[in-house]
Amino acid sequence: MEGERRFTLDEAQRLLDSELRGLAERMVAARATSRDLESRWRRLVIAIGSNGGNMERPEVRELQAAVEASHAELNEIVARFTAEGVQVKDMDRGLIDFPADVDGQDALLCWHVGEEKIAYWHSPEDGFAGRKPLP
Repeated sequence: MEGERRFTLDEAQRLLDSELRGLAERMVAARATSRDLESRWRRLVIAIGSNGGNMERPEVRELQAAVEASHAELNEIVARFTAEGVQVKDMDRGLIDFPADVDGQDALLCWHVGEEKIAYWHSPEDGFAGRKPLP
């Protein structure tokens, strides 16, 4: 975690409240849309492949463009988190981590969509499964 931005709990909470909560909620919604589009794309490719493979049909191009646009939106969202020094861990659940120090050790302040405030942390090695309440 050397060289990364480090957050105090107050800094992380202010950034979450002012900018990132809405962005995380948008990320979760965009990921759900993307998963739906990807599923529709797979079904379409299988259906077309079993019927001769005409991938030049307008509906194929439109769906492919929609999938690519959804991926571009998700990449843009992740880039905004990264630019702030925040790590995206799970787009489906809106799980993000803020690098920090807790009791003198490397830590990640952990939050996901649906939680009211940042109330947990974990070591970089333990991950989400090792979440502990903040002191």
